Amino acid sequence: MLPDVQLLRPEVPIGLSRVGATGIKKLVQVERKEKRPIILISTFDIFVDLPSDRKGVNLSRNFEAIDEVIESLTSRPVKNVEELNIKIVENLLNRHEYATKAEVIMTSELIMRKKTPTTKQKTQEVVKIFCEAKKWRNGKKLVFIGVEVSGITACPCAQELVRAKAIEELVAMGYDRNEAEKIVNSLPIATHNQRGRASAKIQLTDEFTASIDQLIEIAKSSMSYDIYEILKREDELEVVYKAHQNPRFVEDSVRIMAKATIEKFRDAPNSIVVMFRQENEESIHQHNVIAERVATIGELRNEIGE
Repeated sequence: MLPDVQLLRPEVPIGLSRVGATGIKKLVQVERKEKRPIILISTFDIFVDLPSDRKGVNLSRNFEAIDEVIESLTSRPVKNVEELNIKIVENLLNRHEYATKAEVIMTSELIMRKKTPTTKQKTQEVVKIFCEAKKWRNGKKLVFIGVEVSGITACPCAQELVRAKAIEELVAMGYDRNEAEKIVNSLPIATHNQRGRASAKIQLTDEFTASIDQLIEIAKSSMSYDIYEILKREDELEVVYKAHQNPRFVEDSVRIMAKATIEKFRDAPNSIVVMFRQENEESIHQHNVIAERVATIGELRNEIGE
């Protein structure tokens, strides 16, 4: 019989929080009502903890767990990504009898079809979706789903500077100040823009669920306007005009996502954890800016006063 080195005692008897494998790519089908399944090319990171009396884990068992669960489901689409990931962590615990917890992180790219705002040109958009599942041997589990979407944000600060400058220019040309302000307020005002990435993540439980579509809607609502792969001139005008009528700081985006989440999930328990992140790629600076918030639904309700 060949020796199993992983079963030996380590030279340094210290337990490890996570041991596993990353970057495992698999094809996943997710069912849709009365439509063809969504096809996701997904990347999985899988982990178990390791006790202090064991030298290593048998990584081939991790790959077998992923293959067994996903291959068994290829004959039919899964209902949702969280169901798939819960099955994976349960399988990991069954295969690693020494582990007290198992974890899987799934990252996928979802291709969405949409139309441009004015000419209704058909185009596509890539949305990143996430699912994280942890389960302990005592039955406790922790599940999150999340999304990341892109959009445009217009800077309010620079816009106000340009607005003030435009009013002074009109006054210098002989316009009455009230008239100058009226003219400027009727026009879209120039500012610098950012391509923003909004992320929203929410905890799921046996009593509370949310969908990827709902999170996409929440994340998109946080920015000045949507962006598109293809734009005709009329579409470009619409995007730029509307974005400059709706300026947003990076901080605004996170707060808007938080408020939209409370409004959309009014029946969510106060204990549900949510995470929001906005990162904007600056156009006139060499750095990016970010804002984040991690809280429970109850904490956000208390802050807003609901």
